[in-house]
Amino acid sequence: MSRKSLIVLLVEDDPDHTELIIRSFQNTRFTHRIKHVADGALALDYLFRKGEYADAAKSPRPNLILLDLRIPKVDGMEVLKKIKGTDKLLRIPVVILTSSTIQKEIDAAYDNHANSYLVKPVDFDKFTKLIRGLRCYWLEWNHNPNL
Repeated sequence: MSRKSLIVLLVEDDPDHTELIIRSFQNTRFTHRIKHVADGALALDYLFRKGEYADAAKSPRPNLILLDLRIPKVDGMEVLKKIKGTDKLLRIPVVILTSSTIQKEIDAAYDNHANSYLVKPVDFDKFTKLIRGLRCYWLEWNHNPNL
């Protein structure tokens, strides 16, 4: 699906996880753009174009959101609820990318219309494989909606 450059919004507070995710994308010849924010408040500012993200040219709508649940300021579940509760944003696929395997959180994510729920592996090779599969599915194979 690489007909145009797609944008991924990565919402992740852990610098090590952020670097690993970005490197995993780069190691798979990722040609799209990753926008990174480190907390839920910044994610909402970016998505609703507030503050430093008010200029739509500098904060284009993402084609995919990778969202950690345990992030500061506004937790990931609240961010998910706001995304899926807003007409202009609800079509953007949201993939929960977290370390939590708690069934209650998995169910809540799907109840709030997450498009996928992935658990970050601890093993580097498995983590890289997960990101490669995620990239292939969501950015190459999947047909994204018009935003």
